[in-house]
Amino acid sequence: MQALFRRLSPIIIDTPAHFLPQPWQGRIARLLLLALAVSAVSAFDFDRLQQQLVARFGTEQLPLLRDWQKLLAESRSAADKDKLKKINDFFNRRVAFDDDMAIWNQGDYWATPLETIGQGRADCEDFSIIKYYSLKDAGIPIAKLRLIYVKARLNGPAGPYLQAHMVLAYYPTPNAEPLLLDNLVPEIRSASQRPDLQPVFSFNSEAIWGGVAGNAPKGMRGTGQLSRWQDVLNRTRNEGID
Repeated sequence: MQALFRRLSPIIIDTPAHFLPQPWQGRIARLLLLALAVSAVSAFDFDRLQQQLVARFGTEQLPLLRDWQKLLAESRSAADKDKLKKINDFFNRRVAFDDDMAIWNQGDYWATPLETIGQGRADCEDFSIIKYYSLKDAGIPIAKLRLIYVKARLNGPAGPYLQAHMVLAYYPTPNAEPLLLDNLVPEIRSASQRPDLQPVFSFNSEAIWGGVAGNAPKGMRGTGQLSRWQDVLNRTRNEGID
């Protein structure tokens, strides 16, 4: 249905109303309004995503894709707090943690949401990216979401050490303390409850910030200065996710 509306909308928009028979003018107007309503429901083309998933990864992860689609549909009418919990819990439970070398045979690879679903495995960047896109599709404004690059203090056999890590932050208001969605700690906690994390910088699909404060000034060069993130934005858009 969504694919049909996407094909019809340019035709409807480009056709002057007075060229249409009178009975069709009202029908076309209603169809266009319905098309706009459907397109507002989800920015994800799941028909296209399913085709690409099967072509690239086979059919094994089709149940995960369908459950993800159902999750997003159920989350859109929920309160923000419930959206955060549903989406954070879903990926922390259903996607296994692994490193890029094991998944992609690369030292550092940022996966698109489709690639994370296709592999069923993810590292910290991949978890943060798919949660970001999911919350965005569920109706959370981009202005309330940022991915934060941090140094995480972990405990190893030789004692504590710092490791590069990424989390997703939700800002209820620009001046509010953010809530952090993380694959290391499954519970959503405020930033002050995560002394194990040292923030470095933050970003979303609109801007990059040198810090993590909600009201911090944006960087002047935009997302282009973070090449891996810009690449993910481009590849995700090409896969059918806006």
